[in-house]
Amino acid sequence: MNDSLPPSPSDETAPSNETASAKLNFVEQAIERDLAAGRFDGVATRFPPEPNGYLHIGHAKSICLNFGLAKKYGGSCNLRFDDTNPTKEETEYVDSIMEDVRWLGFTWNELRYASDYFEQLYDWAVQLIRDGKAYVCDLTGEQTREYRGTVTEPGRNSPNRDRSVEENLDLFARMKAGEFKDGSRTLRAKIDMASPNMILRDPVMYRIMHAHHHRTGDAWCIYPMYDWAHGQSDSLEGITFSICTLEFENHRPLYDWFCQALKIHNPRQIEFARLNLTYTVMSKRKLLQLVQEKRVSGWDDPRMPTISGLRRRGYTPESIRNFCAEIGVAKFNSTIDVVKLENAVREHLNRVADRRMAVLDPVKLTLTNWPEGRVEMVEAVNNPEDPAGGTRQVPFSGTLYIERDDFREEAPRKFFRLKKGGGVRLRAAYIIDCHDVVKDADGKVVEILCTYDPETRSGSGSSDRKVKGTIHWVSGEHAADVEVRLYDRLFRVENPDAGAEGETFLDHLNPDSIQTITAKAEPAVAEAEVGTRVQFERIGYFVVDSDSSPEQRVFNRIVGLRDTWGNMEAKGRAD
Repeated sequence: MNDSLPPSPSDETAPSNETASAKLNFVEQAIERDLAAGRFDGVATRFPPEPNGYLHIGHAKSICLNFGLAKKYGGSCNLRFDDTNPTKEETEYVDSIMEDVRWLGFTWNELRYASDYFEQLYDWAVQLIRDGKAYVCDLTGEQTREYRGTVTEPGRNSPNRDRSVEENLDLFARMKAGEFKDGSRTLRAKIDMASPNMILRDPVMYRIMHAHHHRTGDAWCIYPMYDWAHGQSDSLEGITFSICTLEFENHRPLYDWFCQALKIHNPRQIEFARLNLTYTVMSKRKLLQLVQEKRVSGWDDPRMPTISGLRRRGYTPESIRNFCAEIGVAKFNSTIDVVKLENAVREHLNRVADRRMAVLDPVKLTLTNWPEGRVEMVEAVNNPEDPAGGTRQVPFSGTLYIERDDFREEAPRKFFRLKKGGGVRLRAAYIIDCHDVVKDADGKVVEILCTYDPETRSGSGSSDRKVKGTIHWVSGEHAADVEVRLYDRLFRVENPDAGAEGETFLDHLNPDSIQTITAKAEPAVAEAEVGTRVQFERIGYFVVDSDSSPEQRVFNRIVGLRDTWGNMEAKGRAD
């Protein structure tokens, strides 16, 4: 059908010039043309997930788009559950979806379910039967596919296509009454079996399913197909713009056909490209497989691309909204580098996360000239990006822990951390100099012996001595043991869905996607509440996991301070 629109005039509801128009994405441009042309008098959108799994980052893009458009144009956005397939839908998923939408920062205008409209949808189906535009078909699913034809050959009419209105009404009523077995009959729209758009070749409207529904119980044994329920639900709710992903572009003529055949309000469907990410699978079926086969700990496993997984990983709603805004809305499918998502959370946490010191691979360091039993409190900045963030007091003593990787007994010339015979500054404390080490029977360094320079305390201004390196540390007698889960990407290849013949996405799982260690941390870390996000200085961003107990905190790595995968790939190319 003709979907052309008149040009928009220069007024308050449309771009006043080409520059203003260029600032709008193509969805916004279409909306403003419709508003200017008087097709609709407002903006009403909806987010319509099927409750058959947990939402993922791709859904976050749709959520941000639909709710964002409603906010921008002073309209409304409903949350509507497309609960038309009772064998796959559960209340657990309904609850999780509502939690995810709220967590992302959005509030729906009305909460609706496709099942709210089952009675009206049935009555409208009866209307189409009376109008000669729908019929009951006895073909099996396999036969229906065979009769549909191919992209190069037209389909064939069902032997039941010319049943009388009376017979169709009787059979449809008996379908509803439960007289027939699952799959034995369907109700189909009578459109055009020769249409070049195969979606219009007498699509199925209802199928028989004797299944318990999470809301309607056993009241129904026939359930509407998505294409039949979706547009009519939009119409009943007064939706003006039905924003869908590109796979529904071929469904748009059917969306319009149903509304026009019923002579009801006809929203405008606009399609946009769905989100695909590198190193990620976005199929609900595959995510469910990962959960069911216990490849991950659950839908909220921090390695999963689900919103609940990202939340538990430590991502912030602000970072996800910023990411969705940055990638924008496109007309063509593409794959976004997951680094963009990682950078979004880095940028946000850099501004808001307090700094703390933790040592993930500790080696003991002793200050041989430190007065015995002496403990000082040094002042450390909470967040250098936030002047209002203040400072904290951190205990400093003669026995410390530093990162093993921050020390070299024999170091290359440009190694600016601690080395034997060299000096380094300890964050917020003193400059120290290494004069010896202690090794175990295998030759491994188990203790680093240093002296501290008492004139070099940070902020004292009593010494002009400079060193090129600064490292973090924790006081040995004050250190808290914390569990740290070093999460990494779940897949080790950019496109887990691609592979050699016989391979599946499971063959590309990253065996090193989680490593659990015990770290030494400054005392304040042990008091952090669940959900608290911090930067472990010089290491990365971490969040307190829900597995934490009063006795021990558990931290999930959200993201490192830099893209280590990119560094590894660059090194591999150089090698």
